[in-house]
Amino acid sequence: MKKTLLLALSLVSLTALGQTQPAAPIPPATLQYRPAYHFSPAKMWMNDPNGMVYFKGTYHLFFQHYPEAMVWGPMHWGHATSKDLITWQEQPIALFPDKLGWIFSGSAVIDENNTAGFGKNAMVAIFTHHNDPEEKKKTNRHQYQSLAYSLDEGKTWTKYEGNPVLPNPGIQDFRDPKVSWNPLAKQWVMTLATKDRITFYSSPNLKQWTKLSEFGEKLGAHGGVWECPDLFPLTLNGKTYWVLLVSINPGGPNGGSATQYFVGQFDGKTFTPTTTTQKWVDWGKDNYAGVTWGNTGARKIFLGWMSNWEYANQVPTSPWRNAMTVPRDLALRQVGSEIYLTSQPAKEVASALQAAQTLKNLTVKSELNLADQIQNPGPQFQLKLTTKQLQDMAVVLSNAGGEELVIGYDKQTNQYYIDRTKAGLSTFSDKFAGRHPAPRLATGPAADLTLLFDATSVELFADGGLTTMTEIFFPKQPFTQLKLRSTAGLTVDALTYAKVGAMVK
Repeated sequence: MKKTLLLALSLVSLTALGQTQPAAPIPPATLQYRPAYHFSPAKMWMNDPNGMVYFKGTYHLFFQHYPEAMVWGPMHWGHATSKDLITWQEQPIALFPDKLGWIFSGSAVIDENNTAGFGKNAMVAIFTHHNDPEEKKKTNRHQYQSLAYSLDEGKTWTKYEGNPVLPNPGIQDFRDPKVSWNPLAKQWVMTLATKDRITFYSSPNLKQWTKLSEFGEKLGAHGGVWECPDLFPLTLNGKTYWVLLVSINPGGPNGGSATQYFVGQFDGKTFTPTTTTQKWVDWGKDNYAGVTWGNTGARKIFLGWMSNWEYANQVPTSPWRNAMTVPRDLALRQVGSEIYLTSQPAKEVASALQAAQTLKNLTVKSELNLADQIQNPGPQFQLKLTTKQLQDMAVVLSNAGGEELVIGYDKQTNQYYIDRTKAGLSTFSDKFAGRHPAPRLATGPAADLTLLFDATSVELFADGGLTTMTEIFFPKQPFTQLKLRSTAGLTVDALTYAKVGAMVK
């Protein structure tokens, strides 16, 4: 398909999604905003992570990519690989649009037993084919599931000649298959987003699919369409539970897109939640479409897209647009009668830390400037803070221009928050600036916070990862001051600062 036609279709799709900014010439480079240890493409547009799979010592990250512009357009599968989850090498594009449509999100599996007949240990991608917008108007049956396979560890791909393997049943939103092997039933299970719910399918060979059940019509958040599901087991106190991730746009707790989750049981056919309490993977504005790597055994490693559909097409970066979160290790934790999903930076992140220094028994009365102890914290660093008695408090990054990013805790509302109201550029969207809260789910007075900063992002992991927030920001000049604030007074038992080394991509 010619570039001019692709761009024309891109503009039609942007309008359909409520995104009105057209493709434009690439603005001057903003290298100061390029993350050092979060994956971002060398250039052009990126959104959802997909096809994530681990094989022969390599983590494969595929992602929604439009290589012709810095706004969303005809989707391809970009590809990057890593040995350590931190240092990423971008690879050639894996999957291109074809006569069946654009290549939307999906998953990848290692077919150890050659169930599909493509070859033993074939890497098989299961993805959504999406017809172009004009075709959608004609038929309203524009999304269906297809296969591609690789016999050289993801370097080259062949699309299955029998595509699509799962035709559309007559609904508009029918996408984002996440597939895994069920060893007990000896079959593949597909978790698929279908309108405002999840539909489960099974297959012995990845080619013929049978509907099992539906979930979620009257449960969870329904402010927008459901997308990018994931289903996986985790163990707590010797018992296995199943976690179902479901992204939603719009309808997030702080506006726009976000990812909810359910904890329950899956018997190979039906998912049954333990409670109906609304739960979110991340309460910040900028963590969407996250899923886990396949083929990693009991360990579940999560990665999300670090943006929000309210402004993803407009953020002021060039020549690339958007990045991923850090990989995160997932676990379960019980608080009272509820079971929550926790997330912490993957253990590999610690390998990038440099020159750590720990300050102990800090007394914060109104404001404590750490300039004498931590001179110019820089754009990439980790900060860990522990206290036995959590009070009103904030960690503040600021610069000589009066800009500041505030990450804190409000005791009266029992909420953590990130305030980027004065953190830099925000005129590109009236949905960007603001103070965004998240509930504190832990009980008791003691607290711990881990903050990861990387040029234009902060990821907050509070109370062992019970509360997580991710937000991006764009200061006009670098933040050079690090301060602690507390109106009520606060004793910080330990504060550890460590630079994060730049990773070559």
